[in-house]
Amino acid sequence: MSRTAGGDLVNVRLIVLALTIGVTQLFVIPLVLLPLDAAWGWALVPLTLTITPFWSLIHEAVHGSLLRNRTHNDRLGRILAVVYGSPFAMLKVGHLLHHRYSRVRERSEIYDPQTTSWRGAAPPFYLKLFGGLYLLEVLALLLAPMPERTIRALGRRVDAPDSVGGLVLDRVAQPVILGKFRTDAAAIVVVHTAAFLAYGAHGWMLLAAFGGRALIISLSDNAYHYGTDLELPRAAMNLRLPRMLERFALSFNLHDVHHRHPGLRWYELRSRFDTGGAEYHLGWFRAVARQLRGPIELTMMSTPSADPLRHPEATAS
Repeated sequence: MSRTAGGDLVNVRLIVLALTIGVTQLFVIPLVLLPLDAAWGWALVPLTLTITPFWSLIHEAVHGSLLRNRTHNDRLGRILAVVYGSPFAMLKVGHLLHHRYSRVRERSEIYDPQTTSWRGAAPPFYLKLFGGLYLLEVLALLLAPMPERTIRALGRRVDAPDSVGGLVLDRVAQPVILGKFRTDAAAIVVVHTAAFLAYGAHGWMLLAAFGGRALIISLSDNAYHYGTDLELPRAAMNLRLPRMLERFALSFNLHDVHHRHPGLRWYELRSRFDTGGAEYHLGWFRAVARQLRGPIELTMMSTPSADPLRHPEATAS
């Protein structure tokens, strides 16, 4: 068996496991387990924690690395994204723009003291950090019924030199992408409406699980870039995790390796890290926690330098 075929087999098994977990969370728990005992609701806690590898599988599909057959890759990416709660087309456009504009236009923790203060930048920063990022991905469903021209006009309205939001909307409005976006948005609404109906009076449990999902996704998203030098879209941080947790996250913690070699599959990142002279920048938990410092003033940041990582402190003004 070739390495490519072997990698596809590994990923197919992970996809089956991920979708089994998703179906269990959405339908098996409310329809089978909760009628037996409401205490089964606690099963949602460990299932919610699996959102990290679940997103990693979608991330593989975004880069065309989930399966080598592009048609199968994209179809399964779309199915996974339906369970995740946001259209694959949106996630793909947004993430590929992230690779192009990270630390250039996309630098969510940076604020310009000429236009705002730390206190002004802090509320949107912390809102996004504590669940807002995932909420924005879900709220993108509201674009589905909008005409193409309205989405483009909205993109022009929100376009800014320190954001990729306008670019995302402009690309989603392209007819081929918009068609897939609308189809997947409809599927998401149907699946998740059915799930909430299945939970009935226990719907708060599913809502709490989605809240946990939002917190995990949003806290970890920019931890790999927070406080790093600007104007370096190919650079990120490799964050140290125990090897077992690294495999659980599908090596997403080796993020600098991924940014420099986005075509590698998740299981190839460790080998490239070991043989390519890469180093850890921080521990994963420390990197996530240091975001609590809040927004960072633009004047405290560095452009490309010999120092691969800077740790500027945010100052209130």
